[in-house]
Amino acid sequence: MDAFWIIFTGSLVAICCSLLGCFLILRRMAMVGDAISHAVLPGIVLAFLFSGSREVWTMLLGAAALGVACTFLIEFFHKKALVQADASIGVTFTWLFALGIILISVYAGKVDLDQDCVLYGEIAYVPLDLWLTETGMNLGPRTVWIIGGVLLILLLFISLFYKQLYLTSFDPAFAAAIGISTTLWYYLLMGAVSLTTVAAFESVGAILVVALMVGPPATAYLLTDNLKKILVISSLLGVIASAAGFYLALWLNGSVAGAISAVIGLQFLLAFVFSPTHGLISRRRIRTAVARA
Repeated sequence: MDAFWIIFTGSLVAICCSLLGCFLILRRMAMVGDAISHAVLPGIVLAFLFSGSREVWTMLLGAAALGVACTFLIEFFHKKALVQADASIGVTFTWLFALGIILISVYAGKVDLDQDCVLYGEIAYVPLDLWLTETGMNLGPRTVWIIGGVLLILLLFISLFYKQLYLTSFDPAFAAAIGISTTLWYYLLMGAVSLTTVAAFESVGAILVVALMVGPPATAYLLTDNLKKILVISSLLGVIASAAGFYLALWLNGSVAGAISAVIGLQFLLAFVFSPTHGLISRRRIRTAVARA
C-alpha cells in the first residue's frame, strides 16, 4: 500500500508540474519553477518567526507569499530594468534563496527548520503523514489531498482559460492587439506555478518539482507540435517516470526523487534520438535525403 501512495503522489505532482511546464517552456521561462522553489525559503522562515509555529499551513502561506513576490520581481526586473528574462530569474531566486539561508542561520539555527528538507524532500515519507479525523478515521496521506486539490484547480483553470493561455504564450503581441491582457495572464500563470511548487516541494522536494516541470514537457515538445497533445503526452510521461522511478529506486535501494529524475532524463534522451519529427536520427535522414536530391 505504501508503494501505491508514493507512486500516486508522484503521479499527481507530475501531472500538475507537466501541465504548467508546457506553458512555461512556450514562454521560454522553464526555470521559473526552479526560481520559485528556491525563493520560497525566506517565506518559510519568516512565517515561522512571526507565528512561532511550524504548522504546515503557516509554512505554506509564507512560502506562497514569497512565491508570488518572486514572480513579481522577475517581471519587474525584466520589464522595468530591461534585464533579460533568464538573468532576471537568476538574480531574483539567488538573492532570495541566500536571504533564506541567512535567516535560518541567524534566527532559526537551533530549530528543526532545515533548508535541505525544503530542497530535497522525501517522497518515500508520504505514507507516514496521514490525515486523521477527530474520530480517528484515516483519510490517507495528507499530501495526496493537497496535491489532488491543486490538480483540480489547475485542470479547471486550463480548461476554462485555454484560449487566453494559448495566445499569450504563443503570440503575446497578437493577444494584446485583440484585447487580452498579457500581464494579467502572466501573473495568473505564475500564481498557478507558485501554488503548485509550494504545495509539492514539502513532500517531494524542489529538485523533483523542477525536474517534473521541465523534463516531461521538453520531451513532449520533441514528439509533437500540437499543444493539446503536448499537455497529454507530458502528463503521461510524468506518470510513467513516477512509477518507473519508484521501482528503480527500490531495486537500487536509493533515492526515489533521484531515480524519478533519472528516468525523466532518460525519456528526454530517447526522444532526442528517436523522435519521428525532431529526433536526431530523423533529422539526419532528412538531411541525407535532401543532399541526394
